[in-house]
Amino acid sequence: MSVGVDTTGVPAAQWGWLPLLTGLAVAGTVREQFGVGAGVKWPNDVLVGTGKLAGILAEVSAPVIVVGLGLNVSLSPDELPDPNAVSLSMLGIDADRTALAGHLLRALSERLGRWRDGDPGLAEEYRSVSTTIGTRVRALLPGDSEIVGVATDIDEAGRLLIDDAGTTVTVSAGDITHLRPAEA
Repeated sequence: MSVGVDTTGVPAAQWGWLPLLTGLAVAGTVREQFGVGAGVKWPNDVLVGTGKLAGILAEVSAPVIVVGLGLNVSLSPDELPDPNAVSLSMLGIDADRTALAGHLLRALSERLGRWRDGDPGLAEEYRSVSTTIGTRVRALLPGDSEIVGVATDIDEAGRLLIDDAGTTVTVSAGDITHLRPAEA
């Protein structure tokens, strides 16, 4: 589904939070409704274990940002767009799409209200379900440069902070890969 979010009155520096808030809404909904331990991978994926359950894209068309959400509901393993993806049905959940959409929209609306109000608790909520913070990552950045380090936090604008050999690098956009420790 896609949702148009009016950004009137919200500083552009805060717009980067929209994919993160959407991920929180999805993770919270599948946790509450189905007991699925979903987490958020910065900036725009929802994971169950290492499987991608949902992806989020946001496109600015000021003063509206259109947030697109792709949630794998009933796909079988043969239908998945990516071999690392997972669906609710593969997790043994038979979800009613209409009810699920209603729950997601309520969860997103609640977080958007908090975002508009400048609620600092959103960052803590994000940190509590982040699969990225505390993980060794590779960030492929625009222009084909890369950073490898440990994701340490997110800042007030929703950007990822990476410790690169003692230097904190702020990443606002990029493809993030979680790196596994080398096996002994």
